[in-house]
Amino acid sequence: MYDKFLQYLCSNHHFSQKELDKVQKYFEPVAYPKNSIIEKEGKVPQYLYYIISGYLRLFYTDQNGNEMTTHINCPPGFFTSYSEFINETISENNVECITNCELLRISKENLDHLIAESQAMKDFSISVFQQSITYNENRSKELSVLNAEQRYLKLMQDYPEIIQNVPIQYIASFLGMKPESLSRIRKKIIN
Repeated sequence: MYDKFLQYLCSNHHFSQKELDKVQKYFEPVAYPKNSIIEKEGKVPQYLYYIISGYLRLFYTDQNGNEMTTHINCPPGFFTSYSEFINETISENNVECITNCELLRISKENLDHLIAESQAMKDFSISVFQQSITYNENRSKELSVLNAEQRYLKLMQDYPEIIQNVPIQYIASFLGMKPESLSRIRKKIIN
């Protein structure tokens, strides 16, 4: 389970064997079945997850009781309610396994220890944070500039595996539309 993660870590950063051993010590392997809520709203997120396999979503429930999906992730990559995890504050979001998931998880305390003990991990963490900021800025821009069909086409182009593995209602919410609207767009594209 660690092989993919260690390859991901070492793809752009140099880790000594001692540092890699520490990474394996601090990251705990876990598996969750489909539809599991692994971080609940109203609590401080306990873990940062690295996705080995499976699909996760971040969602909150609006004042009308509708689930609003704000983020969908697929392997490889990190996932949690980031700002609340880092700042150790109560989250309004849930983290749910859309599919069966194999994950590696680390607590905030252990992540802080690892970063303090490993310059490579510190550099890697900064890189992940920068990628996250870039992704979120691009996503905000896409939601404000692109129409519904363009957003769906861009998702198909950039992340075709999400289209194949994530239920339509989550994709629609993530793209800022109703499932019926997404169904019409999909029919139009097929025709």
